[in-house]
Amino acid sequence: MAGRGSRLRPHTLTVPKPLIPIVGKPIVQRLVEDIAKVVNQPIEEVAFITKEDFGVEEQLKGIAENLGAKASVYYQDEALGTGHAIMCAKDSLSGPCIIAYADTLFKADFELDPEADAVMWVKQVDKPEAYGVVKLNEKDNIIELVEKPKEFVTDLAVIGIYYFREGEALKASLQKVLDAKLMHSGEYQINDGIKDLIAGGKVFKTGKVSEWMDCGNPAVTIETNTRMLNFIHEEQSEHLVDNSVVLENSEIIAPCFVGKNVKLVNTKLGPNVSIGNDCSVEDSAISNSLIQNETTIKNAKLVDSMIGNKASYDGNFTKISIGDYSKLD
Repeated sequence: MAGRGSRLRPHTLTVPKPLIPIVGKPIVQRLVEDIAKVVNQPIEEVAFITKEDFGVEEQLKGIAENLGAKASVYYQDEALGTGHAIMCAKDSLSGPCIIAYADTLFKADFELDPEADAVMWVKQVDKPEAYGVVKLNEKDNIIELVEKPKEFVTDLAVIGIYYFREGEALKASLQKVLDAKLMHSGEYQINDGIKDLIAGGKVFKTGKVSEWMDCGNPAVTIETNTRMLNFIHEEQSEHLVDNSVVLENSEIIAPCFVGKNVKLVNTKLGPNVSIGNDCSVEDSAISNSLIQNETTIKNAKLVDSMIGNKASYDGNFTKISIGDYSKLD
């Protein structure tokens, strides 16, 4: 999570993309919790690779500690690719481990294959030519990774979450990649380490997910928030509206997430809205939107909008994207 998240600006000007909240929780927290559910084993350590100047260490440590795990924070201060990022955390690469890109969310229900040396999470997609996909043999083992295939290979796209039974093996393969200076467009990629492991006889299996949600730009982040709201609402797995919410001539149309100390006056909120703590909304109608903390909204009719922390909005636009501390009236 060391990237600048430029496609999600202005919301990533003050925090890294994986700390943007989806239904009231940072993306990376939801990711870590979902992985913990899938592996169904105690998590000993969560290692985060970030940039030193982001200053988010305490928040990341809290995410790990909520799972009863040790937190380790490593820094990647040059954008040298996924393979390089993983090797920044090489001191934590031992024993069974999972590696994940921190801007991806998923829904899955499967068990890790104990016979596999590694598992790659994949999603069946309609247009495999737009993705990196896996090629399988007759035993359904992964034998090749193909990036944006021009001819059909499979429709199983790699989503960026990997299990390795021996972290040491991945570390050794990625070290070969670094030593050989094997780069693509100036970056070291995890795929080259994986290809080395496959060539060495390691058994790679697939773990299929039912949902794969991206948080790359404001539009898809809002869509992901909507999808996650609906999953949680259907499963009743989380309490979505805090008991401290004050309603004055207002209504909340489910599903919505409403944080602590939110005041709604003459307002229709929902469906598909997440609004963080200590917000005030007056004389407004908002749907399909994501609003963070300590923000004030008046006289708004918003849809498909994203508003950051400590912002103030009073206007007649119907679709906006404004970042932290912004004022628009």
